[in-house]
Amino acid sequence: MTDPARRVHTAGVTDGAPRFSDRFALTRVDRDIFTGYCHAGAPLRAFGGQVAAQALVAASESVNCDDGRAVHSLHGYFLRPGRTTDPIVYLVERPRDGRSFSTRLVRAVQYGETIFTMSASFAVSEDGPVHQRGMPSVPGPEELEPVHLPVGNADPRFRDLGYPDERLLDVRIVDLTATGQNSSGNAQRMTWFRALSGLPDDHTSHVCALTYFSDITLPGTTVVPLQPSQRSGFAITSIDHAMWFHGDFRADDWVLFIQDSHVARHGHGIARGEFYRPDGALIATAVQEVLMRRQAD
Repeated sequence: MTDPARRVHTAGVTDGAPRFSDRFALTRVDRDIFTGYCHAGAPLRAFGGQVAAQALVAASESVNCDDGRAVHSLHGYFLRPGRTTDPIVYLVERPRDGRSFSTRLVRAVQYGETIFTMSASFAVSEDGPVHQRGMPSVPGPEELEPVHLPVGNADPRFRDLGYPDERLLDVRIVDLTATGQNSSGNAQRMTWFRALSGLPDDHTSHVCALTYFSDITLPGTTVVPLQPSQRSGFAITSIDHAMWFHGDFRADDWVLFIQDSHVARHGHGIARGEFYRPDGALIATAVQEVLMRRQAD
């Protein structure tokens, strides 16, 4: 039996206040068919992180989590730009349900064309060896000023496209020059994120929020190693996106996203990121490939 709060995620909340979880709102059409809407990540192009998060909701709805089964990885491909004014249909396939693993395939479709595909794997937690890279020492979010997002009521153009406003998302950027971490070191971007409106307690809501966060700053990391004079004039488009989830967390508490880009060549760039809890636990890894196409003058 699916969780109704996660199954529908309707925007019509009782107190009328917006919630970050509304960004993953889906309506069930049939057992493995859902519809949802996405806001823009570029003018009139659906934001990839939201499409991926909604696809993950659709996949999760088909998995029986009574035995503790939870998503541990996802791999997605962005095939076409999605429209922001029309619904996206999510079609779920169930290729495998084993004793400890379940695999789901999701296609996001608009007007008969597939705009995004995802494979997601779910597994029960098992005992095993433990190790991780340590979180670097950086200023905490309370020491940093919030980023004022160009969204919400401040600019009706963004509000009408459906961007989350500052009541939903808190972003704090670490000054790398102050930490000694720069493009010649291990990190090229460090960002604190949290959802301001409380998320439901179910694990999927928080994993979907982290998937959404990962696409906000990761694609642009590919131009950071370039000289400042070389960074402009590129259109950055996500090609694929992969994530692995390593531990428990809440996305309405702070998470630190440490990002770098170790290679760009032939018009493609790779960006990598690691999410940490404030206590230093490494909770997720993200990797994305982007198309770096020079814009015509």
